[in-house]
Amino acid sequence: MAGYERTPPRVWTVAEAKARLSEVLRRAEKEGPQRIGTRKEFVVVPTHVWDASNEPTPSLGQWLIENMPRFGEVEVPPRDEGRDRPVPFADWTEDDWAALDRRHPGRDTDA
Repeated sequence: MAGYERTPPRVWTVAEAKARLSEVLRRAEKEGPQRIGTRKEFVVVPTHVWDASNEPTPSLGQWLIENMPRFGEVEVPPRDEGRDRPVPFADWTEDDWAALDRRHPGRDTDA
C-alpha cells in the first residue's frame, strides 16, 4: 500500500483529466485520490483503496452468530425425563371452565 503525501488536493477539470488521464492515474496511485470536475465532483482512487473501503459487511444474522457469547457446552437433559409431570388444569371440570368464561367476558373460547 502506497503512503500518500499530504498536499492540498488538486481539482482537475474534466478537459484536463481527459487530456492527461495517465497522469491522473499515476497521481492517484502516488498521491492519493484525485478529484475531477468543478460542478459535479468525481474521485479517482486506486483499486486497493476502493476495495478496502467497500468490503462487504456481514448480515445481522451472520454478525450475531460470529459474536455470540460462548459459555462452553450446554447440558441438555434427556427427552424422556419428566414425562410423568402433571398436566396443568387436568382436574378442571366444565364448571371451572364456565366460571373462567364468566370472569373474562369477550375471551375467544374457540382458540
